[in-house]
Amino acid sequence: MKAFKNIQRVKPGGLELTDRLVGVQRVVKVTKGGRTFGFSAIVVVGDEKGVAGHGMGKSKEVSEAITKGIEDAKKNLVRLPIVNHTIPHEEEGRFGGAYVFLRPASHGTGVIAGGAMRAVLESVGIHDVLAKSKGSSNPHNVVKATFLALMKMRDAHMVAKNRGISMDKIFNG
Repeated sequence: MKAFKNIQRVKPGGLELTDRLVGVQRVVKVTKGGRTFGFSAIVVVGDEKGVAGHGMGKSKEVSEAITKGIEDAKKNLVRLPIVNHTIPHEEEGRFGGAYVFLRPASHGTGVIAGGAMRAVLESVGIHDVLAKSKGSSNPHNVVKATFLALMKMRDAHMVAKNRGISMDKIFNG
């Protein structure tokens, strides 16, 4: 994943993380001896307070693939900006053929998003957002595009810190 200077990595110790299974795909490797079946699982973990991560696990068994995905997701935790249970501003993200668009929504709107995007947004702790997924519906790419869009977001505190000025100057001037 791209490194953004406004995003900080988080250690999983001490966090109460919940995991959401986004998708399990059966994959086949064709060899001289026949077909070998395996599974790949994409998982999103988060504390629903602004910290989330995603991971992928592959194995011959579904449960083992999910477990590996959860472990991988815990290694990729990042803190994402949330303002009043929504996002600070509009943003878009692209990964591969997936293109996602996120827009803040007023209180009570809910998470207007489908499938893979919903799992990511709920794991982060966003309760009100309007989201649209265009292009590819491949869950792996949709999850990564959603994370890229969320990682590009900056709230007012981050902007003030990056510019080295006070919050008053941001809003008054």
